[in-house]
Amino acid sequence: MVLIALLAAQPMAAQSQQKARLANEYYSSGEYEKAAVLYRQLFMESNRNRSYLNLYIQCLIELSDFDTANKTIQDEIRLNPADVSLYVLSGNLLERKFEPDKAMKEYRRAIDNLNPDPSNIANLANAFINLAKYDLAIEAFEKGSKLANFDQLFAYNLADLYRRVGDVKNMIKYYLVAAERDANTVNIQTSLQRFLADEDYPELQTQLYKKIQEKPEVYQYPELLQWTFVHKKEYGKALRQARALDRQLDENGSRVFTLADIAFKDKDYDTAIEAYNYIINNKGKNTAYYLEAKRGLLRSKKAKVTDNFNYTKTDLLALKETYKGFLDEMGRNTQTAALMQEYAEFEGFYMNELDTAIAVLEELKNFGGLRREVLAQAKLTLGDFYLMNGDRWEASLLFSQVDKDFKEGVLGETARFKNAKLSYYAGDFEWAQEQFKILKGATSNLISNDAIDMSVFILDNLGLDTTELTLQMFARADLLIFQNRLDEAMVMLDSIKILFPEHGLEDDVYYQKAQIYRKQRKIPQAIQMYEQIVEKFPEDIKADNALFEMAEIYELQLNDPEKAKTLYEKIFVDYSGSTFAVEARTRYRRLRGDAI
Repeated sequence: MVLIALLAAQPMAAQSQQKARLANEYYSSGEYEKAAVLYRQLFMESNRNRSYLNLYIQCLIELSDFDTANKTIQDEIRLNPADVSLYVLSGNLLERKFEPDKAMKEYRRAIDNLNPDPSNIANLANAFINLAKYDLAIEAFEKGSKLANFDQLFAYNLADLYRRVGDVKNMIKYYLVAAERDANTVNIQTSLQRFLADEDYPELQTQLYKKIQEKPEVYQYPELLQWTFVHKKEYGKALRQARALDRQLDENGSRVFTLADIAFKDKDYDTAIEAYNYIINNKGKNTAYYLEAKRGLLRSKKAKVTDNFNYTKTDLLALKETYKGFLDEMGRNTQTAALMQEYAEFEGFYMNELDTAIAVLEELKNFGGLRREVLAQAKLTLGDFYLMNGDRWEASLLFSQVDKDFKEGVLGETARFKNAKLSYYAGDFEWAQEQFKILKGATSNLISNDAIDMSVFILDNLGLDTTELTLQMFARADLLIFQNRLDEAMVMLDSIKILFPEHGLEDDVYYQKAQIYRKQRKIPQAIQMYEQIVEKFPEDIKADNALFEMAEIYELQLNDPEKAKTLYEKIFVDYSGSTFAVEARTRYRRLRGDAI
């Protein structure tokens, strides 16, 4: 009585909410009799809300009051004969009374009396779903779609139900039906990627080919086919679809450009080149992607030639002419500043034409209106080239300018790291080590890791000798390698081995010699140096570096994936704390054929 009085004192909406909460509490705690009273009241007060009816019937079933439950359901059927989901309620009651045959007749009656009203169809299917009767829910949705003469109406629902019952073929079928009315296929792609195994993609592609033949005007199908090729890293096939869609939809080349970038990042340079060329040749200079496509094309050609040091002098000269041709066409200005930066890097690092590289960057540096970040990057690279040319002070001045302009962020940290490295090259080890210690907290993981390595390296080796001569010789060799004076560097490293046999720097000497051999494209000699490190110094800091770089050589240059897999596995098993461990595991899984 107190409860009723309290409820009566509240507004009607508040009363209903309070009553529903109380009913739910009774139901959750197993007090079905009390819950039943409230659910029946709520059902009558809410214009016969089906949710409350279902809960009321469930309470009666839990109380084994089957007669009241049946009478309530039959009364509701007489009042709403078109609501066929009520037959499911009746069938469930019969099942709980252990009368499965009679229950199935009620379920069949529900489906047989289904009408084209979408809400009726959805209610019936959801009633089956709530009882985990997915096959009957599928039948209800499929029959309802035919009655409504709209096969896309419940396509997503059917795809999800076929997924639940493990029917991949029909799941794909209905996702593709759903795709036809979805202007953006991203949702379909997300679902397919989530629910399909690698071995299911051929079935998806087969159905897509069939759909494309049946409905060539529906662009979503070739779009999804393109996506499957990207997923399988078959970028050449993806490009064919992207170009066809670009022409069919009269686009501006955006999807082709996006694919070109993906192919480039995955080192499929031939496809990237073909894609960038399509934009340049078919979209013209007025497209928003023309200049970026030009840059992408040049970047791809450069990577194709220079990756893994696998190139000839003829390759480099041809690439140089391509750079010059692009700059002659596009001009040298703020719009082509990034291209000029890349050209200067090519001339300096690959052609060893430092004077040309410096001249290009000095010209770029003097442009008005350059973004601060672009100017800073030009100064950093220019400083490198001055250092390679032997002008340490000019290099330091440029690095210091960037440091001053970017006290926060990666550019400033990079400048400070380069200045610290200058002091290391010059033999001022204590000052350099202090700067590297500060840079351990850099926001860039790459700079932070390099700073930690240099700090530890200097600290460890300063205490090995009464003089700093050995470390000075090693730093000198390090600078010679940076300056591309490789033969002189090799002589200096050999001198350390001769003058200071079995010195603590021996593993570092092997490592630097490996770097020289890689630059000279003497792969067997480089591998020999790495093997010496792993064999003689398995506990030292360079061991995981040697393993990772050796694995890269076997994977990318020697085309020996099995050997590469063995080395990658050794890294993440034996050197689990290494900064290379995560990447090594990823590459191992990719070589094994796993979906990454």
